[in-house]
Amino acid sequence: MSAEQVSSLCEQLVKAVTVIMDPASTQRYRLEALKFCEEFKEKCPICVPCGLKLAEKTQTAIVRHFGLQILEHVVKYRWNNMPRLEKVYLKNNVMGLISSGTQSILEEESHIKDVLSRIVVEMIKREWPQHWPDMLKELDTLSKQGETQTELVMFILLRLAEDVVTFQTLPTQRRRDIQQTLTQNMEKIFSFLLTTLQQNVNKYRRMKTDLAQQPKAQANCRVGIAALNTLAGYIDWVALSHITADNCKLLEMLCLLLNEPELQIGAAECLLIAVSRKGKLEDRKPLMVLFGDVAMHYILSAAQTADGEGLVEKHYVFLKRLCQVLCALGSQLCALLGSDSEVETPTNFGKYLDSFLAFTTHPSQFLRSSTQITWGALFRHEVLSRDPLLLAMIPKYLRASMTNLVKVGFPSKTDSPSCEYSRFDFDSDEDFNAFFNSFRAQQGEVMRMACRLDPRTGFQMAGEWLKYQLTAPVDTGPMNSKTGEGLCSIFSPSFVQWDAMTFFSESVISQMFRTLDKDEIPVNDGIDLLQLVLNFETKDPLILSCVLTNVSALFPFVTYRPEYLPQVLSKLFASVTFEVVEESKFVVSVQAPRTRAVKNVRRHACSSIIKMCRDYPQLVLPNFEMLYNHVKQLLSNELLLTQMEKCALMEALVLISNQFKDYERQKAFLEELMAPVAGLWLSAEMQRVLSDPEAFISYVGADNKIADPVVEDPSGLNRSRISFCVYTILGVVKRARWPAAMEEAKAGGFLVGYLPSGSPIYRNPCTEQVLKLFDNLLALIRTHNNLYMPEMVAKLGETFAKALDMLEVEKNAILGLPQPLLELYDSPVYKTVLERMQGFFCTLYDNCFHILGNAGPSMQQDFYTVEGLAAQLISSAFINLNNIPDYRLRPMLRVFVKPMVLSCPPEYYETLVCPMLGPLFTYLHMRLSQKWEVINQRSMLCEDDAADDNPESQEMLEEQLVRLLTREVMDLITVCCVAKRGAEHNSSVAVDGDDDEAMATDVTPPASAELTELGKCLMKQEDVCTALMITAYASLSWKDTLSCQRTTTQLCWPLLKQVLPGNLLPDAVSWFFTSVLKGLQIHGQHDGCMAALVHLAFQIYEALRPRYAELKVVMEQIPDIQRDSLEQFDSKLLNPTLQKVADKRRKDHFKRLITGCIGKPLGEQFRKEVHIRNLPSLFKKVKPSLETDVLETNEDGEDLTVLFEP
Repeated sequence: MSAEQVSSLCEQLVKAVTVIMDPASTQRYRLEALKFCEEFKEKCPICVPCGLKLAEKTQTAIVRHFGLQILEHVVKYRWNNMPRLEKVYLKNNVMGLISSGTQSILEEESHIKDVLSRIVVEMIKREWPQHWPDMLKELDTLSKQGETQTELVMFILLRLAEDVVTFQTLPTQRRRDIQQTLTQNMEKIFSFLLTTLQQNVNKYRRMKTDLAQQPKAQANCRVGIAALNTLAGYIDWVALSHITADNCKLLEMLCLLLNEPELQIGAAECLLIAVSRKGKLEDRKPLMVLFGDVAMHYILSAAQTADGEGLVEKHYVFLKRLCQVLCALGSQLCALLGSDSEVETPTNFGKYLDSFLAFTTHPSQFLRSSTQITWGALFRHEVLSRDPLLLAMIPKYLRASMTNLVKVGFPSKTDSPSCEYSRFDFDSDEDFNAFFNSFRAQQGEVMRMACRLDPRTGFQMAGEWLKYQLTAPVDTGPMNSKTGEGLCSIFSPSFVQWDAMTFFSESVISQMFRTLDKDEIPVNDGIDLLQLVLNFETKDPLILSCVLTNVSALFPFVTYRPEYLPQVLSKLFASVTFEVVEESKFVVSVQAPRTRAVKNVRRHACSSIIKMCRDYPQLVLPNFEMLYNHVKQLLSNELLLTQMEKCALMEALVLISNQFKDYERQKAFLEELMAPVAGLWLSAEMQRVLSDPEAFISYVGADNKIADPVVEDPSGLNRSRISFCVYTILGVVKRARWPAAMEEAKAGGFLVGYLPSGSPIYRNPCTEQVLKLFDNLLALIRTHNNLYMPEMVAKLGETFAKALDMLEVEKNAILGLPQPLLELYDSPVYKTVLERMQGFFCTLYDNCFHILGNAGPSMQQDFYTVEGLAAQLISSAFINLNNIPDYRLRPMLRVFVKPMVLSCPPEYYETLVCPMLGPLFTYLHMRLSQKWEVINQRSMLCEDDAADDNPESQEMLEEQLVRLLTREVMDLITVCCVAKRGAEHNSSVAVDGDDDEAMATDVTPPASAELTELGKCLMKQEDVCTALMITAYASLSWKDTLSCQRTTTQLCWPLLKQVLPGNLLPDAVSWFFTSVLKGLQIHGQHDGCMAALVHLAFQIYEALRPRYAELKVVMEQIPDIQRDSLEQFDSKLLNPTLQKVADKRRKDHFKRLITGCIGKPLGEQFRKEVHIRNLPSLFKKVKPSLETDVLETNEDGEDLTVLFEP
């Protein structure tokens, strides 16, 4: 190939590259130039000489970079077909470029250095050590030429470690060869790295103060940084002995470098990786040298210097690294101390704790939070937790926590030194808020551990802080709350202090009661504090909320002094009716909408009362009459409380009535309590309203047109009456119970008999009352479902056309959009009458189904034997499902169907559960299939203009709802059909879990994934069985990874196993198998899903291939399948006389067969394949096993002789 040809081609390439990189080029020109360059790389036979010419020093950096890219392309994609001499020629020229073809270390562009080191690494990956045994010697020789070459050698060694060990981007055998050769030479490599580091640092230190030598010093500094970066790539995985060799010389050097501003971040990074190493305890022992005087001195002085220079990003990053180093040191100490490795508590432990505390009290919230896990580990440690130095630290740690719990440091504000640091760490206030909430929860955990070791100190500090807050003047800060003049907002200085103090006292007091014996508890001090809190008056809703939490935290003291109970009750009841404006309690006109802060206080007081009655019923029982009279008085004024508040108070009464332990007395009480509800609910007017959708719409006012949607709301009272009834029924069903102890239940008249199995049968005192109201409840559910019929939706008034839609808050929660912080407290609960109406429909719908879901566990056989229950439920809850939106169907499945089915005794499966679930599952499958079809079509028609009337956010919302509904349905089927180990059913699956839930890679389903009795019962009915099987297997190719993984691991195989003994149609078998392969096509890019689906496909093929040859036909359609390998797999599977190969080997073979249908991530779908050939093995081959695999034999049998001469 003549030099002229090379020159003219290079001229064209230079022009093309210039066009590509010139911002002024037109798009057409740029594309043409790009196409020319790409075609040249792919097809031109003279790439190597052109690449080398373009890479010459005389060219511009952009052109040189392109020339080197050409060479990299040649090595990656053409190497296997290049003649030996051309490989040698290329390799020698590239080494020549390193030697003399680059600018000096300070002038050369970093992208040139990067691509040059990549080319060398690509050659090493293909030829070292077999064909290029002297590679390390050559690099050593190059590094002796000077700093420029040494830095490049560092880049090469780092890139090699990353590709081979960290990212593992090459075939197994090559990876093994290279890694083992690296390991064999590690002593040399490590000493080379250390020597390079030491020599360059020494030169740099000598010359950095001499101005004339500045460039030389900078060059040495650059090499030092490169050596540290390269060390960081090796320290992670080499044998610990290399790190601790020579009396831990490496660690000593790293500690020294912590005080060298230019090198300190790299040194801290290396130190962190070294100290975080896991491995045998024995090998980790030398790391304790870092607790020695010298190391500690360097670490602490570096921290002090970095912190003393104010907030500079570089120093702050270094501080974060140092903090991590101290945390990792603490973890190593906890691991080694108390194990059998004879490690003593270091003499500098006190010094270590002091420096660690300095990070916990640093203004940066991020640094403070970084220390928490280690504090927890120290307080939990069996040896260290008894150490006097650590015990002396507890008061200091708790003091620090008192500051750290105060929520300041929002990046948008300037009211604290933390704000400046937060601007480095957080993008927005919402971001910071989310971080702070989890940081606070973590602190709570650690404080409780500290108080386990020293409960009294914590209590004393909580008491002091509480007394201080009770007497401190209120400072609302610059921002006024919208709730009222002179009230706190969530950013007010007073509120953040109250909030922090409340969290602190709650954490330490609860821990003190758990830790101290009864007679050691400081009852007098506790009661004094309680009295101060009860006497404290405030009109500020945010502060009052904190006060109520403190009342609850101190309440356990009342168990020692019951005479204080009436005072506590009075305080709580006063807060139930809390208003900012006094008059509005008595004015019957429509009140100004309450803000969330006010609603929260009232709700808080109600839940405190419920909690008290739930946790201390024996204590409250003597005061039952007083409690009952309080509640009656509040209920007598219809406008005083919201329905939810009324019901909360009634629930509290029901909880106490459970302590009567007398069936007749409790039944009489419940009858009296529910009399007003029964009167309302069973009245002729209510009966008419509940059973006719049109009358219902009119009664609740949804057919009106309202002129002023903020103030006017004529039907509010009607709605509240319906809500009141439904809430009350729910409260009673949820809370009324028989005594837990069988003897007490028997004595109280709750026991009615025994099952054949011997388990007792109880009756619930609320049954009679609730069943009386049951027909109208079902009528309401039927009516509510029918509201979604198009002709009913048309009857909604203009103001309320969207009354059945989701609330904005719900939409945002599903789309994962954060709520603006202030809105949470300052905005009215409902901004408009429309929002109020939406809230009414949503809560009503949910509560009706909560009643049905609780009815089974509550009333048991009395509920399940209601005449024609299945038919009644089908004609109410399951009516008009076609028009019911996904966001309504989800709660129905979760709060009604699932709990009802789970609590139903087996004897009612045939009469109740199967008749209900059969049609439901059939319907759900049909519905989900249609929904997913629409979504798939939508993603295919992305470019279509039809989407204008349906904005993207709406589409996202719909799609996300389909996902959540799918998870709900699959979870319901799994819970019904498959018995998991342990009682996992009760913990309702977090169906709204984020999509990025860690995908479990443990995929073999638990051996005990058997069908439940209910599952077997459902599978006996042909139509239900078909619906279940088709839903489970079809769902594998719906675009929801989480659902696919759960279904694959928990459901698919147990269902199929159940029908295996029968005669399955060949088409059905093919369809099941194809569905799994389709799932692989869609979800194969996710490791967890891929592993689970491969396992399932393997199970199906192994179990069914002997009976159904059709499965082989499916296999043969997989793209790029190796036919001979398939034959081999099949013959082994079908020949029972052959010795069975290990399960893992068979599965790996099967996975290779189906590789063609495993989906890849988008980024890899159009990637050009890189093929790296295996070289003759370095290690003695063992006798080949029975399974010589076609795919694993060497692709080119030629036994190449050594290729690269030194």
